[in-house]
Amino acid sequence: MVQHRFLLVTYPAQGQINPSLQLVKRLINTTGAQVTYVTSLSARRCLDNGSIPDGLTYALFSDGYDDGFKPGDSIDNYLSELRRRGAQAITDLVVSSANEGHPYTCLVYTSFLPWVAEVAHELHLPNVLFWIQPATVFDIHYYYFNGYKDLILDNTNSGTNNVPCSIELPGLPLALTSRDLPSFMVDTNLYNFVLSLFQEQMDLLERETNQTILVNTFDALEPEALEAIDKYNLIGVGPLIPSAFWDSKDPLDKSFGGDLFQKSKDSSYLEWLNLKPEGSVIYVSFGSICVLEKDQTEEIAKGLLDCGRPFLWVIRDKVNKKGEDNEAKEEEEMLSCREELEELGRIVPWCGQVEVLSSPSLGCFVTHCGWNSSLESLVSGVPMVAFPRWMDQGTNAKLIEDSWKTGVRVTPNEEGIVMGEELKRCLELVMESGEIGEEMRRNAKKWKDLAREAVSEGGSSEKNLKAFLDQIY
Repeated sequence: MVQHRFLLVTYPAQGQINPSLQLVKRLINTTGAQVTYVTSLSARRCLDNGSIPDGLTYALFSDGYDDGFKPGDSIDNYLSELRRRGAQAITDLVVSSANEGHPYTCLVYTSFLPWVAEVAHELHLPNVLFWIQPATVFDIHYYYFNGYKDLILDNTNSGTNNVPCSIELPGLPLALTSRDLPSFMVDTNLYNFVLSLFQEQMDLLERETNQTILVNTFDALEPEALEAIDKYNLIGVGPLIPSAFWDSKDPLDKSFGGDLFQKSKDSSYLEWLNLKPEGSVIYVSFGSICVLEKDQTEEIAKGLLDCGRPFLWVIRDKVNKKGEDNEAKEEEEMLSCREELEELGRIVPWCGQVEVLSSPSLGCFVTHCGWNSSLESLVSGVPMVAFPRWMDQGTNAKLIEDSWKTGVRVTPNEEGIVMGEELKRCLELVMESGEIGEEMRRNAKKWKDLAREAVSEGGSSEKNLKAFLDQIY
């Protein structure tokens, strides 16, 4: 029998590390495969060996930024070095394994790494993209680079009376305005590097026939989006969530396995959560990348105080640039009402998000709508206040509010700031017992059940993954 051997290459960001490590676990548990996990050394501090099953080995390489990408570093130089050094590391692994009589049979790679497919092609190694965002976002990217760019730009920039025009794309059920699109499509000058990476990705996929793409979603969640593009075989293999939180087959599997930030050393926030009444607590977190302006943070604080409900708020410690006066910086960024806030809720620098979302006391998640956070909330059955910032988050917020109807989206003012009264309005819609709140809670429960059904034995995601493996072997 052929030993299944995967090479899985991941961009070193938490939003990609976590779902890809969960995919590793699924591959090993489904096939008994051996998987070599490749990423840069900057991710080494967050890879938890204790939560990874037998069959996984790490192959970390230096991209020249071993302490991570810092504010002020050149993004172009970083991506160039990641590509150059990563390509060499992958080539060395594939060649040496083949020479030892244990060749790799498939390479899987995540978003932002289109060059990995080029390396695999040169090495004659079958490869597949693991798309870590929703299928809807993949479809929008595809259309943007395949004949719809001018339509998208013309329509999203030509609104009248401050009401933006909307567009409809083939196979997608929702009409989209500019705020619903991936941010680089609206401001191409700001996100040139992202634009070029996705352009390269789509160009590489174009040369393949009947290409399979693994997507961190599930059939019931995005049925139209998974079928929208005939030339690709998009298959849902998610939601990729630790087992302890959805099927309890492995109750010790409580960690994704990748955490770029230290959790709060004071774990009493979990005990505090568990003492609160069911559905009473607001959880606020903006993920591992997003940094809020001080004005925006102050408005969030006002909204929470005015709402008057207990909350758990993740405010990450800032990374100061070299040469800055750290003491002055901390004074400048300090919340004006922190003491008042801490009388009502808890503020932590980081926490175990799925554990928090799984608490019965959770009633609402104020989220930036990163895809991992959105899925975690769906799997946990927690309604959301959608507070998108950039990248795919606007699209995810659109899906949350209008497709799955499990949340409400904030509306910023003309300066782009979400005011405290707007946040309070949204929180009350979600948390109170009116018709809108009840509908969101019912829908949240429905999607929680469907998500868990998808990854259970005989569920759609399990069947899709097995069909993919049969196709390879």
